[in-house]
Amino acid sequence: MSETPQQLMKIALSLNNDEKPETESQMEIPAAKVRSGLAELELQTSRAMQRLENIKSIPENPIALPTLGLLHQERKAPAEIFSFLETLIAQSDQTDDDSEFFILPPLDEVSHLALLSHSIVAYMSHLDYRKLSKITSKICNDTNRWLAHLFRFIDANASYHIDSTESILRAVRLAIVTRCPGYLEGGVPALANPCLYISENSSLAGLQYACRQLGLPLHCIRLVPSNTAFGAIGAMDISALQKLIASDLVANRTPLFLIADTGSSMCGYVDNIMRLQDVCRANSIWLHCRGHSLAAIAVTQGSGEVKPIADSISLNLGSWLGIPNLPVALLHRQIQNVALSVFESDPVLSRRLSSLSLWTTLQALGRETISARIIKAFDSCRIMYDIVSRCPGIRVLSKAPGGETKTTITDLVMKPINFPLLFETAIAVVVFQFDGSQSDSTDENSVDQNSTNASASQDLTQNIINKSIEKVANISYFDKLNSWLGQNLQRDCSDVELEIVDHQIYGTCIRFCPLELGLGDSAPSLEMLENVASCLEAQIEILRATVKHRGTLNKLVEKNEVLRLVHLTDWAGLGGVRFVPEGWETLLTDQAKTELNKLNTDLVETLRNTDNAFSLGEADGLICVRFGMVTEDTDVEELLELVISVGKRVQENSKVLDTMSEIVKKGIETATADLQRESEEKLWSDGILRHVPVFGQVVNWWSPPKETGIKGRSLNLTQGVVESTENIYKYHMQLAGSGNQIHGTKSPPTPMVQTSMVSASHSRNVSQSSGTSNADTTTQPPAPV
Repeated sequence: MSETPQQLMKIALSLNNDEKPETESQMEIPAAKVRSGLAELELQTSRAMQRLENIKSIPENPIALPTLGLLHQERKAPAEIFSFLETLIAQSDQTDDDSEFFILPPLDEVSHLALLSHSIVAYMSHLDYRKLSKITSKICNDTNRWLAHLFRFIDANASYHIDSTESILRAVRLAIVTRCPGYLEGGVPALANPCLYISENSSLAGLQYACRQLGLPLHCIRLVPSNTAFGAIGAMDISALQKLIASDLVANRTPLFLIADTGSSMCGYVDNIMRLQDVCRANSIWLHCRGHSLAAIAVTQGSGEVKPIADSISLNLGSWLGIPNLPVALLHRQIQNVALSVFESDPVLSRRLSSLSLWTTLQALGRETISARIIKAFDSCRIMYDIVSRCPGIRVLSKAPGGETKTTITDLVMKPINFPLLFETAIAVVVFQFDGSQSDSTDENSVDQNSTNASASQDLTQNIINKSIEKVANISYFDKLNSWLGQNLQRDCSDVELEIVDHQIYGTCIRFCPLELGLGDSAPSLEMLENVASCLEAQIEILRATVKHRGTLNKLVEKNEVLRLVHLTDWAGLGGVRFVPEGWETLLTDQAKTELNKLNTDLVETLRNTDNAFSLGEADGLICVRFGMVTEDTDVEELLELVISVGKRVQENSKVLDTMSEIVKKGIETATADLQRESEEKLWSDGILRHVPVFGQVVNWWSPPKETGIKGRSLNLTQGVVESTENIYKYHMQLAGSGNQIHGTKSPPTPMVQTSMVSASHSRNVSQSSGTSNADTTTQPPAPV
């Protein structure tokens, strides 16, 4: 039976009484004072937490928050300060339209007691040090004994920390004083280049923090490769670890510390603890275990003596039980070394008094409730794994709970504990992603040609096992698909905590871990998981249809004359196309781009009046039409025909064709004017006699004219200028400006004549407005354009 919070408060109060009081009156007076003080603290704290629970995101009567500069001179009442805090919390996020949305989750009885314990710790720290030591010794000894019994770590010491990084730091310090008794005298050099081992799939934050606190270089952290053998994907490679240890010993390094994962990594991998024990024992390495699968030990009740699985283990009970601000407990084997005191500024307050919240919480829950919550979490993982593994097109990256035997955690409760079997059964993480491996679309044309290059695809093929053709060659697109899937599941299944994560090999994934609970959270029920199954099935059908029709879209657009395929790197839908009238792609001027963008913008607006599935996209500074997610019965050919027909109607009502004809007309006029001007210049430079019949031939024979004939003209649409054609005839090729290379070494010379169509048109307009004409353009035929 678990005690109520009121009974636990009475137990805590009775601990303050002296064991051998002299008289009854001397015992009653201090006890009454303490009771009244704790009771008032409980009352005030409870009222404060209840008021915080009722804070809404948008208060009924919002007030303006004052700007606090320097500390004011006058004192403020506590009620006024607390009211200001409430307003600050309420108005911290007013983007939500739901006025009934509560910022802080409600507290149950146990969570309320855990938060109250933190206030009691601060209050009790003002007791007389002798009495405080007696109280904390009792609380700490009880908590240590309960945790050691729950997690089968007999004769263990315990310490309590704010987070897991602090517990890793403590474990490394224990390894140091165990391996190097002369640490106090010699310091870090006495360790002789220590080595800290950890799997490459694990988080390095804890070891990096420990190195910084102890003054160790970060290169002492040794990453052990993961094992990709069948059935053990992601676990630490034991043979690689042994080779690494051997090479460190040859290099006069000291193998010191090793972290084994039991479900703490992103995909919940579990290392082979039994083999790691043998390796660490043979090389005098401190073995530390962490991870969510350790919670399964607390539900076992089989008889028989059990040896500890490691030298130390980290227990994150606050995360496993959903209780706020519980400390992370570190259980470790007994060590008698005075060097430990160098790490403690005050052992009583820093390591022992912080266990009060665990002391109250464990009693308030009881072993039966603790086991029930943990079993429910592991069962929900097993159900979630079954749900996602049955969906076609879904790839599950985590191991199957129970392995091939399909053993459940309930089957092992009353059996003698078997750590390998227990950790194989107690899988606490389910990670999955959509990769289309079982989709109907296996056409190579469904692959986005703007994805990773061939070499990158080959590397991924070697590193990623059983990757589908679509996923390997189109990684970025499938990342967007999985991000879309995760966001929809989070929206439609808000009762189930699903996290979108980025795996370093597999890309974007969706992660489910019911043992990473926040305040007020609990493992999902069967009804919640059934809702996830129905939502996932519906979304997967959409994803499979989108991937299938994407290939059809690509093939149809490639054959079309007025549509161009647009590669959208940040879009998870069917794809994007751009409507381009025939001949318009040769016009690359800013004015042409503006008109083309306006045409496609009007096209999207017209299409949205028909269906909201169309949206406006942009790539390379040009507007395009985006298609969203589609279903299996979508007719892609009909969809494109709609875009073409609407595009042509919009084109007829726009100025696109007028702009094209105007540009070409200006080019012809400019070329004609240039040729007329050069003809007149040649006439005056050669002299009139050369143009007189018969007599001109004699003059030309006597004095041959210089080669200054009239050059042809070409219209450069990309630059908006009219150029002379000497480069075309000289190099026998069409050049697109001075940037092209000739024979791979030199650039062609700039044309002798370059006339801007805009400036020529402007000068002509000025001449016409003044009543004069520079040349009679009707007498000279236009140059070829």
